Amino acid sequence: MSSKPSIPKGTRDFLPSQVIKRKYIFNTIESVFKTFGYLPIETPTMENLSTLTGKYGEEGDRLLFKVLNNGDFLADVNAENLANKESYKVISQISKRGLRYDLTVPFARFVVMNQNEISLPFKRYQIQQVWRADRPQRGRYQEFYQCDVDVVGSDSLMYEAELIQIYADVFKKLNMKVRILINNRKVLFGLAEAAGITDKFMEMTIAIDKLDKIGNDGVIKEMMDRDITREQAQKVLTLLGISDLASLKTAFAGLQEGTKGIEEIQTVLNYLDGSVAELHFDISLARGLNYYTGCIFEVKVDTAVYPGFSMGSIGGGGRYDNLTGVFGLSGVSGVGVSFGAERIYDVMEELHLFPADVHKDIEVLFVALDEASHQYAFRLGADLRKSGIACDIYPEPAKMKKQMSYANARNVPYVAIIGESERLESQVSLKTWSQGSSGM
Repeated sequence: MSSKPSIPKGTRDFLPSQVIKRKYIFNTIESVFKTFGYLPIETPTMENLSTLTGKYGEEGDRLLFKVLNNGDFLADVNAENLANKESYKVISQISKRGLRYDLTVPFARFVVMNQNEISLPFKRYQIQQVWRADRPQRGRYQEFYQCDVDVVGSDSLMYEAELIQIYADVFKKLNMKVRILINNRKVLFGLAEAAGITDKFMEMTIAIDKLDKIGNDGVIKEMMDRDITREQAQKVLTLLGISDLASLKTAFAGLQEGTKGIEEIQTVLNYLDGSVAELHFDISLARGLNYYTGCIFEVKVDTAVYPGFSMGSIGGGGRYDNLTGVFGLSGVSGVGVSFGAERIYDVMEELHLFPADVHKDIEVLFVALDEASHQYAFRLGADLRKSGIACDIYPEPAKMKKQMSYANARNVPYVAIIGESERLESQVSLKTWSQGSSGM
């Protein structure tokens, strides 16, 4: 007896109604990308592990899906490593490729490999799947889509402001109320400077990035577990309580890197001139990925508008001045943001934000009452499609109840009924499926 079919954890099948809604999200996002002059690219599902590892921090490296080498992947494995279960050494011997973790690192690799084919600044968008070996839960999957928009080849903070506008425009079109958060990695470095733990900067940011999940006490414990003293951790938490740039600038007096981060945020705000009401400074925003160097962003559902609703970030990104340098091309600055399409879908579904007509796929379904009328319906359907009208034809002249049940399942606005009299007079009886019927 065959076993019950299944799919890997963290992955999903999508029914037509779900795919239609997802495409609505993708098309909305893509339309905004295009209005800002961004161009589409695609990169392979698999990348060399050497491309991916070391770019996402230690936690990110653990979440990379590895792909076994072709053929006898154990042939060249060091027997001692295998016997001692030294998994990280073994992995490098049995796997040279991995599924992409995000779209940003592959983009940096793309820029380096195609630098002679693109003009700087290069503005690209990319809508493709990524994979992370994370624990599946609500809003978090192992296979999911990201919708990225980036620009490389310019240090101008105008692009930070532009990306914030893109966020605002997309979520306005999706009818979703959000909070767009901004911070700067240099500001975070200022926290480390003030606490005297610049050598523990990454450890500090990893802990801060969990603040909304584990709270102040949890962050302090996390830092102490990473060899940061309680007094130093408490200093960081005290500074995290500052909510405005002016007060933070005073607290950072004499700290060059932290002050520069504040100035960069202020420049972005000056470009926008208050035009994006959803934008808020959040000093605790960390974005725990190694490659960010300047402004960082995150988007969350506005719980003031949707009280009681809870969901993690639905977008994020930032500036990464040094990312292409690890692939041999220095001096190319980049900045970009990503839309978490899966979470956006879940939010819109739970909050009933999809348009009422989002499911409409065809305008007309032809229903025939006999074989000759069915062939006539087929020819009429061809004429409608040439005119750009989406339609379908029930595959046989079955009983009316059966054909109408199908029309109901397809949520069709109009049903064109054809019998002998309609065929002889070259007409159809048009029924408005939701509002009664009329002759035609």
